[in-house]
Amino acid sequence: MAFVITSPCETEKAGECVEVCPVDCIEEGKDMFYIDPDICIDCGACEAVCPVEAIYMEDEVPEEETKYIELNRKFFQEE
Repeated sequence: MAFVITSPCETEKAGECVEVCPVDCIEEGKDMFYIDPDICIDCGACEAVCPVEAIYMEDEVPEEETKYIELNRKFFQEE
């Protein structure tokens, strides 16, 4: 199970998460950052530094944000 970046990142795009990720699984998209679910090791470093609290464990994503689970996956399938 991977971490997922949700809607608050769309307006923030701060990038602290990229700096602390030990496996470089976070990439910048046009509007927000995305976490590659195949590389994420569930360490939680990104979640701890996100200034807008946009990062959740996949099974803890709020119901109104669940579309971001698929958006994160699709971002890496289209590369």
